[in-house]
Amino acid sequence: MKNVLFFLGIFTCMVSNAQFTKASLKASGLTCAMCSKAVKVALEKVEFVQEVKVDIKSQDYHLSFKTDAATDFDGLVKAVEDAGFSVASLKVTGNFQGVKAQKDFHAQVNGLNLHFLNGSNEVLGSEQTITVVDKHFLSAKEFKKFAGASRLSCVQSGTAGNCCIKDGITTNARVYHVII
Repeated sequence: MKNVLFFLGIFTCMVSNAQFTKASLKASGLTCAMCSKAVKVALEKVEFVQEVKVDIKSQDYHLSFKTDAATDFDGLVKAVEDAGFSVASLKVTGNFQGVKAQKDFHAQVNGLNLHFLNGSNEVLGSEQTITVVDKHFLSAKEFKKFAGASRLSCVQSGTAGNCCIKDGITTNARVYHVII
């Protein structure tokens, strides 16, 4: 019994200490270099963002996050939308050591509730990239594809529903739906 509690304690520490380190964000609606600059400036003002590098041709923003800072994916979307544009994709890289990834499994990583919409019951290694597939993180067409593939109400709302409560997430808590 002591061994089980010991390993459970280690696993909990790994998950709670997980850290998102960087992201790749694609913006849509940009028409010129001034648009790209407006989004870059907006993202640089986000509290947990350390650096923003822009690939103007592909409209990609490569973000690095401050060490030990709490991340908020919605904060990135808000910054882009406040600049007058929208997010077409968000891929986030972080330390997922010991996080179980299987279809419809929930995990808390760096204080955020993640709901894996895919996965094959694997335990993730250290650095992993995930894609956020919630509304406002993809084009409407792409979101419709992911939302249509799941019958779970939380995919539409972005908040915890009955499917999430079984994994210890409180009702109406923010849940990010992700794929590996």
